[in-house]
This record gives sequence, C-alpha cells and structure tokens, in this order.
Amino acid sequence: MRLDPTQLQAKLGSELAPVYLVFGDEPLQLGEAAAAVRAAARAQGFAERTCLEADALSDWSALDHAAASLSLFAERRLIEIRLAGEGPGRDGGDAIRRYCATAADDVLLLIVAPKLDWKTLSSKWAQALDQVGVIVQARQLQGQRLPHWLRGRLTQAGFEATDDALALLAERVEGNLLAAAQEIEKLKLLREPGPLDAEALLASVYHSARYDLFDLSDAAIAGDRARTDRVLRALQAEGTAAALVLWVLARELRKLAALGFALSRRGDIAAVLREHRVTEYRRNAVIRAARSLPLHRLWALLARCADADLAVKGRGTADPWRLLAQIADGLAVTAARAGR
Repeated sequence: MRLDPTQLQAKLGSELAPVYLVFGDEPLQLGEAAAAVRAAARAQGFAERTCLEADALSDWSALDHAAASLSLFAERRLIEIRLAGEGPGRDGGDAIRRYCATAADDVLLLIVAPKLDWKTLSSKWAQALDQVGVIVQARQLQGQRLPHWLRGRLTQAGFEATDDALALLAERVEGNLLAAAQEIEKLKLLREPGPLDAEALLASVYHSARYDLFDLSDAAIAGDRARTDRVLRALQAEGTAAALVLWVLARELRKLAALGFALSRRGDIAAVLREHRVTEYRRNAVIRAARSLPLHRLWALLARCADADLAVKGRGTADPWRLLAQIADGLAVTAARAGR
C-alpha cells in the first residue's frame, strides 16, 4: 500500500502493517512520518526498539538475526533500519524480501530512507514490501499542494486562514516545510486561534519581538554586521535548527548570484526574479545588492555553505554555527563594502 504522509496517521489508528518504508527528500514529513510509526508501535506494545544503519555494502544478515532473535525484555519489537545511499543493494533487497515473506506479529520493521528513484521502487524487494506493508513518500510540495498542506497545518493549530494568508505564507517559506512549521509554531505563541488573514499574518510574523530567519538575510544584504550577528545569536539561543539557518543563507546567496550573473550578461532579470520568487517588497533591495556585490565573492560564500552543510549533517569536526556566522558575516561585510 502506498500512502501520502497526510494519510498515514489515519491508517496507523487501525491494525499496524508488518513493515513500513518511509522515504523521500522532504525532511519534515520524512521525520514526522517515521515518528508517527514509532509512536503507533509503542502504543500497540512494541516496546523494544533495535536500530540498524545499512547501505548496499552492509552485512544484511543483521536483519535476519534481529528478526529471529528472542527479546528478554519485550514481547513485541520494532526494528528500524536507517538506509543510506540509493537502495539496499542485492543482499539487502533479498533480506527485506525474506522478512516480508515471513513477517511475524511480534516484530515490526520500519525502514527510513532518503529519496529513492523509480528503478529502486520497481525492484522485487519494493514490490514485496508493497504487498504486505506500507510505503510512504515524503516529497517536496509543488504548485497547489503547498497551500493545501499549509491550510491543513494551520487548521490543526486552530487557525482559519484566508487564501491571501496562505499565499503570503507559501511565498515566504518557498516550499521549505521546516520553515513553514516554525512560522506556524510562532503564530501559535503570538495569536489566539481563529480567523487569520494576510494582514494579521504580517502583523504577527514581521512585528514579533523574536528574531526571524528572514531578519538574518535582510540584515546581511543591508550590510549591517552588528544586527546580522545579533540575529544569528538570537536564532541559536532560541533553538532554531542550524539546517534552517543554512537554508535561508544559501537561498539568499543563490538568488543574488543568479541576479548578478544575469545583470553582468544583460539577461532577463524579471525571469530570475520569478524563478527565485522574490517578493515585491524586497525586489528593489535585492536588485541593488545584486548590482553591487562581486560575483566571485558570492560564489566563494556559496562554497562555504557546502562546508556548513557537511557540518550540519555531522560530517567532520567543524562547528556548524561557527561556519554559519562566518557566512552571514561574510555576506554582510561584502554588502557593507559595496555600499561605500
């Protein structure tokens, strides 16, 4: 059975499937879907959890052993496989097929994977899993799917959003559901449940006392180093995910680099603005910044974003917040010098 993440919770309320595959390139829905399966498993007595890290080169006999071994502490067990790479490979596929063929009532298998291509999803192991279990794909939301998701999320939070409010929030987060979830959590702190129009959304989000992810990019392209540092420190202190801060900085740098390149080649500026969804109220500021900032400096800062991405993912010993501070300050310094 294949489900959308929004359909999963209702299905988990009934009898659990013996195996779940949760995969995709959208981190919020991926994480929430996996957490929902774990919670449902705990509620139905799967008290013991075994986690395995695996890829195409792993020894997949560990799955056979985990499924067959008896627990000393719990009658029902959850086995979670965190799959890396593009698939389990031949040995892993065979192990998953064996599990699906002999699935027991006292063991539940959860596989959490990154984005899988159509070839992998057409493989024999995926077909076997589909027959006895549930496959959930967490994908990037495009077109009208994003406003639909936002409306559902706001409704869960107690808000009745107008179409204008949804359009404004969709424009603001640009498809990043982690950022959208953070904005909605902020609204819950700032407003009472009830009707929500675009004016109320602006009043709550832009004029709140707390700093905002987008305050960081605005301060940096304005060349205000002190404010940039202040906003970044506040975001860290408030527990904002480093991945979100990296996203907003990298997005701003890509946008400025694309505009700067188009300006240097006398390209279609309007097309670049549409592609990067630059809002009307920021358009002039962004164009001014793109005209003045050296392209080579923007590209260098984007390269630093790649380093920060590795640090955020725990690869290496670098402190991700230190790298983010360097990137944000680097953009602010460049903007300040260009404005002299």
